[in-house]
Amino acid sequence: MAKPNVKPRETDLYPPVKAYLEAQGYEVKAEIGAVDVVAVRGDEAPVLVELKLGFTLTLLHQGVARQAISDDVYLAVPRGKGKPFLTALKGHLSLCRRLGLGLITVRLKDEFVEVHLDPAPFTPRKSKPRQTRLLREFARRVGDPNAGGQTRVGLVTAYRQDATKIALFLAKNGPSKGAVVAKATGVEVATRMMADDHYGWFERVGLGVYSLTPKGEQAHA
Repeated sequence: MAKPNVKPRETDLYPPVKAYLEAQGYEVKAEIGAVDVVAVRGDEAPVLVELKLGFTLTLLHQGVARQAISDDVYLAVPRGKGKPFLTALKGHLSLCRRLGLGLITVRLKDEFVEVHLDPAPFTPRKSKPRQTRLLREFARRVGDPNAGGQTRVGLVTAYRQDATKIALFLAKNGPSKGAVVAKATGVEVATRMMADDHYGWFERVGLGVYSLTPKGEQAHA
């Protein structure tokens, strides 16, 4: 068990992991070849465990490499505390699931071992609605106004392009009815966009009539 005020070591993970596996009927040995922990039970495929003090890219690389030996590969890391750990754990589980790896945490203060995920083949489930939204945005986007890899700030979307069409029409023609703007610009949802006023460019000045705000005028001067 890890001692208070002493920095944990990877070797602190081994005794509780070994004890846990032995309780399942495995014979367990450490550092066999390049593998941190090897557990064997009868004629079953060996269970391999890689130990690390943190969930790192190196640990993932090791886990994936061990899959050339056995399908039953686990990653074992110390259990953290509080909401930040639980949030990180959710992401780790998603990644391990995709890679077909198991995940174990060890609470070092009392050597409690928890298996959060067993290794299993993974087939990603496609989201048809998300794919549809992606392709719709692709089709609506005029040209290719963004640089791949840029941040979301200042990103030119199809929505922004439509809002710009509306703003330019109002800048040229003054206050107009939504139906007129929609027909002239080809933006079928022009009235709703002006009512939502996502960018602060539009204001309603009459029944169904919209004009540019000072911010909108400045943005499209």
